[in-house]
Amino acid sequence: MTPDVIEIAKALIACPSVTPKDEGAQEYLAKILGDAGFECHHLPFGEGDEEVPNLFARYGTKEPHICFIGHTDVVPSGPLDKWDTPPFEPTIKDDVLYGRGASDMKGGDAAFAAAAIDFVTNTPDFEGSISLLITGDEEGEAANGTIKVLEWMDANGHIPTVALGGEPTNPDHLGQEVKIGRRGSFHGNLTVHGKQGHVAYQHLANNPVPALAKLINALCEYEFDEGNEHFVASNLEFTTVDIGNPAENVIPGEAKAHFNIRYNDSWSAETLGEKCREILDAVGVEYELDIRADAESFLTQPGEWSSLVQDAVEEVTGKRPEATTTGGTSDARFVTNYCPVVECGPINATIHQVNENAKISDLLDLTGIYSVILDRYFIG
Repeated sequence: MTPDVIEIAKALIACPSVTPKDEGAQEYLAKILGDAGFECHHLPFGEGDEEVPNLFARYGTKEPHICFIGHTDVVPSGPLDKWDTPPFEPTIKDDVLYGRGASDMKGGDAAFAAAAIDFVTNTPDFEGSISLLITGDEEGEAANGTIKVLEWMDANGHIPTVALGGEPTNPDHLGQEVKIGRRGSFHGNLTVHGKQGHVAYQHLANNPVPALAKLINALCEYEFDEGNEHFVASNLEFTTVDIGNPAENVIPGEAKAHFNIRYNDSWSAETLGEKCREILDAVGVEYELDIRADAESFLTQPGEWSSLVQDAVEEVTGKRPEATTTGGTSDARFVTNYCPVVECGPINATIHQVNENAKISDLLDLTGIYSVILDRYFIG
């Protein structure tokens, strides 16, 4: 008897797989997928405490090839006493499944695994391939996960025709959104050096705070763009301002601030860095700027693949989802370099929160959506 989505989700939640630990989650997936005829490869990358477990499982060798992109790692539970039930003891109350990862994204993993196992069991000789790329560090630095597995897949002839990401994509209910792209993420560390001194002898010091304030104001007032057909406007947010001064009568010698820009496809990390320096240079004060780009923006042009996914969601939920690019970054940013990728997953209202949960009905419907996607893609 094949496992259903709730059974799989509960088994995965019971594994306390806080990044980058796996604690048996991928071994469990490999077992149930292997029993259904998938060829499974455990692909750890990194060394020592930084080693990340990854799983690639494929059924079939022919094209076309759909690959599901997911992860078994989760964020820490937070204060245990704030949870109504233990975070790694899956609990069902009033038809809601509670536990860390219920929505992000063990529920999505379970839904696709259940749909894929059901499909290959009932249609074993279909023309094509189904695979799952499951990483253990999507919630971490993402250095030894999806990006490394994709390189291995490329070297071993496993690059898919299309990819389906299972990240939670719906704000409130299934049928709201699928993702056809994501904004990029750009970090800036801004430093102004001054000279420390006594506040009563200001002429002997050089206060860096006013200069930093001018720089912050210049960046905050600049409108980077107005957005476009597929992306909202790029936005800059300062997240820290650090003086590091415990004394009220001392002018500090240094002031720092950190900002993040979520940017659309009007920019690259390179052009964004150039624009930031241009804005800051115009202020006319000395500064240091260290920049880092976590992710470039990307877009899967709307077309046959995105429409198929939208059609499947509409068939199951009765609602046609909007194709959006909002939200945070995901591992789809790596996949887009190899094939078209669309993300369609659970509801994100409780992700990373205490008492994370997913409705039983939503997990069943998500399994149905994935089943329709497979049917439409391979059978028509």
